[in-house]
Amino acid sequence: AMLGVDTDKALETLAKTPISLHCWQADDVVGFERNEAASGGIQTTGNFPGKARNIDELRQDIEKVTSLLGGTYRLNLHETYGDFGGQFVDRDQVEAKHFESWMQWAKEHNLKLDFNSTSFSHPKSGSLTLANPDKGIRDFWIEHTKRCRHIAEAMGQYQDDPCIMNIWVH
Repeated sequence: AMLGVDTDKALETLAKTPISLHCWQADDVVGFERNEAASGGIQTTGNFPGKARNIDELRQDIEKVTSLLGGTYRLNLHETYGDFGGQFVDRDQVEAKHFESWMQWAKEHNLKLDFNSTSFSHPKSGSLTLANPDKGIRDFWIEHTKRCRHIAEAMGQYQDDPCIMNIWVH
């Protein structure tokens, strides 16, 4: 108060400001694309005890976290956390339909979604993705990013609230 800070107003603002929870915090950055830990500069092992092994377990973990914490939250999903129905879908082929179950689940749990492309930890990520001098590899990652932008747009429309899309590269 001596510095002119209205702490009551600050706490009120904070209570209305959603904090982003990241999907990978519950499974050590494994996702559901290949069921292996991420690589490419990310220090994870994919084997911490009690990690989520599937979408249902990940969702249960997120539900538990939100039940224990105060405030409002958004869930930030990486592309590798899609609901691929047990099938391999390469990143330049991913579609909004692979996230429909996430959109429905988030709505049921009063969560808004944000989204990330995942331009690392892939056989084509090597040392460069979006800036790769190999046109075929660069085009693969450009297509991945475009598809992720479409997915984020679909999420935003579904939840009637903008979906913030981040671009993650190694």
